[in-house]
Amino acid sequence: MMNISSREYEQLAGFIKANYGINLGKKKQALVVGRLHNVLMQNNFGTFSEYYDYVTSDKTGSAVVTLIDRITTNHTFFMREADHFAYFRDQVLPYLAGTVKDRDLRIWSAGCSTGEEPYALAMVLDEYFGPNKNGWDTKILATDISGRVLDTAARGEYSDEEIRALPASWKINYFRKSGAEKSVVVDRIRNEVLFGKFNLAQEVFPFKHKFHVIFCRNVMIYFDGPTKDELTEKFYGLLAPGGYLFIGHSESLNREKTRFRYVRPAVFRKE
Repeated sequence: MMNISSREYEQLAGFIKANYGINLGKKKQALVVGRLHNVLMQNNFGTFSEYYDYVTSDKTGSAVVTLIDRITTNHTFFMREADHFAYFRDQVLPYLAGTVKDRDLRIWSAGCSTGEEPYALAMVLDEYFGPNKNGWDTKILATDISGRVLDTAARGEYSDEEIRALPASWKINYFRKSGAEKSVVVDRIRNEVLFGKFNLAQEVFPFKHKFHVIFCRNVMIYFDGPTKDELTEKFYGLLAPGGYLFIGHSESLNREKTRFRYVRPAVFRKE
């Protein structure tokens, strides 16, 4: 296995943090080497310094895409932190259904990984509105920094084991078989999710309209305090009054700095 010097690690980690907000800290050398070793070998780089020069000078952007795809974990599964989906269905949607006058619901799944979260939200929306869904725009924006996971998400194909925890009615109504041990999300649900690549560490968020709900769960654990505070403030500005922010149960907001009101564990609201 190739070695990485302290200087090389600090250089690469600093580049990732400055451009993508991901804070690797000082003790992830083994992780970085393990995930990038094959990339260096395949491209005949003798050192991580050579690889860093390659990444930072590549005008096509493909090198940095590979770097971020390898570094990020993207671990998720259907109905992760299921109480969030129940609260969204039982509390948030009734509020929005009664207050959004133009029937244009704007929901953002930020850090959507392989698509389980936005697809589950689309299923909740479909089940909630039922035959009254006509006339509502319930499309969900789903973004991630990794092109690799977005490709998987757009396909909407999952193993039978991956959808095992879903309600039986969902598996019947929202999936069709795709081979012996796989199922694919039906088109009418897939069409409700708009996938796109987006870097949460970029300075400007080019959204024209306010969101009603933002799900950004188990993403900010990779950011340091100042980066997380800055992103939280951006989310606040992007939400309509009364809008909700869902974060991961292992995450928290800085109560001394945030303008969000705490609602329940990992759920916050803009007043």
